[in-house]
Amino acid sequence: MSSFSLIESLITSGVLKTFSLIDAFRNVDRIDFVPQELHSMAYEDRPLPIGSAQTISQPYTVAFMLELLQPEPEDHIMDLGSGSGWTTALLASVCEHVDAVERQVSLIEFSKKNLSKYAFKNISLHRAQKTLGLKGKHFDKILVSCAADDIPQSLVEQLRPEGVMVIPVKNSILKVTKTVTGSLEIEEYPGFVFVPLIED
Repeated sequence: MSSFSLIESLITSGVLKTFSLIDAFRNVDRIDFVPQELHSMAYEDRPLPIGSAQTISQPYTVAFMLELLQPEPEDHIMDLGSGSGWTTALLASVCEHVDAVERQVSLIEFSKKNLSKYAFKNISLHRAQKTLGLKGKHFDKILVSCAADDIPQSLVEQLRPEGVMVIPVKNSILKVTKTVTGSLEIEEYPGFVFVPLIED
């Protein structure tokens, strides 16, 4: 399978439909974020190991989550659990700035190498702090790529009013919208599997 055929299959399935996200998938090649020994599987619609017991997510799942998130050109977005940097690059293709946060030093170095293949000037890479996310910062959108047991309050606090967070909770993907009054509107989409989010 080629990059073109993978993207066409995502479009045909109906999961990838927003023009800006289609362009992002076309401009950011998944093979650039997959370990060399797995290049032959880069365009398969499946998660792949990237080391440190982490994976690069299945393309269908990434497209599904980004469509829920709906990144816009003026958005400042946090990509929590950024792994190989693929979702970071997809987001950076659309929005104003991405703060990518990752716990594993080896994966931060791997993502730096991967992202250096592109000319992005709107990405900041961070090693995860003790507090989940980036304490003191606020975001229009938050993408989380690891499964929590519940919606982390610390991330809700980092979300601006009318902001959106897409986060796996147990075996569901949640779209969490923070209203102007601070209450949460939640949409749940079950049937997914993610590596666990480490919160301490």
